[in-house]
Amino acid sequence: MISPPYRAFRALLALVFAVLALFAAAAPVVAQEKKVAQKNGVDISKMGAYRALAQHMYADFQKGDLAAAAELGTILERLWDKAEEYGGDTALAKTNRKVFDEIDKAMDLFITPITESKGKPPDPAKVKAAFNVYMEKLRLAD
Repeated sequence: MISPPYRAFRALLALVFAVLALFAAAAPVVAQEKKVAQKNGVDISKMGAYRALAQHMYADFQKGDLAAAAELGTILERLWDKAEEYGGDTALAKTNRKVFDEIDKAMDLFITPITESKGKPPDPAKVKAAFNVYMEKLRLAD
């Protein structure tokens, strides 16, 4: 026959293991980084359009199509200014000026060498570094 204190100990031990299993299952969910909103594989977050244009611009630059990259850079900059600087009450410049300034500066460092290259490709390593910084800064506003 099992004594009553031993039964209570087994029940308590089972409860402790159940709680530990619950924490172990929940830990990966807590540790994951913030997911970007997507619809059919397309980034629909607030910064998604800027991210997509920058990725296409960088891809054109990598392929050597400087004219297409410069055109996308001009579009990206105009779209950014129109929506996030002068876009009304929801514009990032009004809701979070510090983040707006960080992203705007990173965008200029990425775009300017390409849009002002005058036919001579800029240093690929510098463009890649500027692209990566710009992508990181965009995450601040998602």
